[in-house]
Amino acid sequence: MSHIASKARFDFIRYAQVWEDADVLLEALKPLSGGRFVSVCSAGDNALSLLTLNPEKVVALDLSEVQTFCLDFRIAALKTLSYDQLLEIMGSVPSERRLGLYTKMRKALSPRSRTFWDLQEHILRAGVGSGGKFEKYFATFRKLLLPMLLSGYDIRQLLSPKNRKGREVFYETRFLNWRFKALMRFFFSKTVMGKLGRDPEFFAFAEGSLSDNVMQRTRHALVELDPSENPYLHWILLGRHDQTLPFWLRKENWEVIRDRLDRLHFEVCSLETFVQREEGLWDGFNLSDVFEYMPQETSDRLLSDLAAHTRSGGRLVYWNMMVPRDGSNLPHLLKPLPELSEALHAQDKAFFYSRFVVEERV
Repeated sequence: MSHIASKARFDFIRYAQVWEDADVLLEALKPLSGGRFVSVCSAGDNALSLLTLNPEKVVALDLSEVQTFCLDFRIAALKTLSYDQLLEIMGSVPSERRLGLYTKMRKALSPRSRTFWDLQEHILRAGVGSGGKFEKYFATFRKLLLPMLLSGYDIRQLLSPKNRKGREVFYETRFLNWRFKALMRFFFSKTVMGKLGRDPEFFAFAEGSLSDNVMQRTRHALVELDPSENPYLHWILLGRHDQTLPFWLRKENWEVIRDRLDRLHFEVCSLETFVQREEGLWDGFNLSDVFEYMPQETSDRLLSDLAAHTRSGGRLVYWNMMVPRDGSNLPHLLKPLPELSEALHAQDKAFFYSRFVVEERV
């Protein structure tokens, strides 16, 4: 993580939501329930989701203090708002009272976080989940390009439950055309996503065509998976979740997460600094896609350091988008779990990643 710190900005909300599927993450880490976990923070969704594994402790890390403010906001909202109010202030459902809800919860924020959020009225009004650069990228797609691809009726049909054959027919009749391919190649190119969505430096080590990968995974999400159950797709197409929610926002998980918030800690820190500083062994690491942003030798060095701080049988879990990274150069430390990795990747509702990696400490 520190490799990218000097190359990209971290003084604004880059991700207002976590675009990595907590369902597959938790399935990968479930055998380690009750243990100690480290998670890349991002907006905090998956760090919160780890609390459902009844952990002894979860530590969320990020290079960006602003991203930790996103997690602090969620913690304060969980402590002070009702479940329905939480959905409103996050933007998952429509609301006209978000500023009032913020007034109700703001004293539960840390002082620095409160100062930040007091200045974000436009984000609070729209729903906190809409406030990141990446979410604004999808909002641009939704407003400018989506009307060229699908009508409102088509979107409702796409998000309605269908069997696999029905999904395949819909995809072939609505998406297999030159306009879809041209717009996808343009909007989901490294250049456009780097400028509007992520950061150009995040693609410094990327291989292959980003748009081709996104198109291939889009077909998987629309045909092999059920779009009616996909919260990430709902947000991309509608700008809200309605009742199709990511793991941490589902009602059955709300009380469990809220009751275990004292086990979750967060700080502004790189993974490298954390593992060099901390003593003791950890059971599992949620590493997001951090290896995407570093050269192979740096990736191997960080994986080695992380493995050295993982107990035997513990797991490292992470995603690849465009940069193939794994622990294959460290067989004395990490054992790949390819069958589990591939099975979970096939279920991954955050469909734009090319690979899901689960490795076990030898």
